[in-house]
Amino acid sequence: MSPLSAWFLACRPKTLTVSLSPVLLGTALAWHDTQQLLWLPLLAAVLGACLIQIGTNLFNDAGDFLRGTDQPGRLGPRRASAEGWLPPERVRRGAWLAFALAFCCGVYLAVLGGWPIVAIGLASLAAGWAYTGGRWPIAYGPLGELFVILFFGVVAVAGSYYLQTGACSSTVLWLGGLLGMQAAAVITVNNYRDLEGDALCGKRTLAVRLGRRATCWLYAAEMLLPYAGLLVLGMGHGLALCALPLALILVWQFFHTPPSPVFNRLLAMSAGLQLAFSLLLSLDLTIF
Repeated sequence: MSPLSAWFLACRPKTLTVSLSPVLLGTALAWHDTQQLLWLPLLAAVLGACLIQIGTNLFNDAGDFLRGTDQPGRLGPRRASAEGWLPPERVRRGAWLAFALAFCCGVYLAVLGGWPIVAIGLASLAAGWAYTGGRWPIAYGPLGELFVILFFGVVAVAGSYYLQTGACSSTVLWLGGLLGMQAAAVITVNNYRDLEGDALCGKRTLAVRLGRRATCWLYAAEMLLPYAGLLVLGMGHGLALCALPLALILVWQFFHTPPSPVFNRLLAMSAGLQLAFSLLLSLDLTIF
């Protein structure tokens, strides 16, 4: 494994769309309401969001290894620290570098958006570190899905919309929550796959607390409730519903596939489904 390949895999590129999707949706909502688009804030927001997710992933890679969570025989993708491709101290330095670059993007965005963007940026950086860091890491308790709904849904969509318009609305927050549910489904796939190993290592994720059957229903709710939410908003007649058949297929596979490395593909497809939902809804808002 070359160092470049190791860093690439440690960033977990298959799930980085989780940070891209809410920025796209928030910007599309702003275009729908104002018919204006500020390109530099959009690009800075996309880059900053991706860097925060990369930093969070790197902290998770090093943190899980140092806590002894990544045991031999785990079903998940290979990790840079656990495989010995990169020393965990170097991975942590890479995480801090990603956060520093995200902070630089945030400085520019804060000049444009003022104190609300400062609050969002600092909270996002703190939450990204706390996901695996500190005495009570978020990833080791039952609040991982809630964390994702909040920061990769509500906060990211609302922040992107605010950068374009200087305002926010209940509809924006509602749609952010719907998109965040599908982002949380990615975490649910991960925790369902690793349930037994997590329990042995002391991780009390929501999947560990609920058990396998209830976690299946949790995944179904995270994947399907966003479509019901669009109907509540009167937006369920457009392109976004085209992604519903894929969501139903993924839910069926989740229910009928035993825990195995196959869930790594299901995890990537869940992230892809969220991106498809975001893109289709964004197109619906900007074109029709």
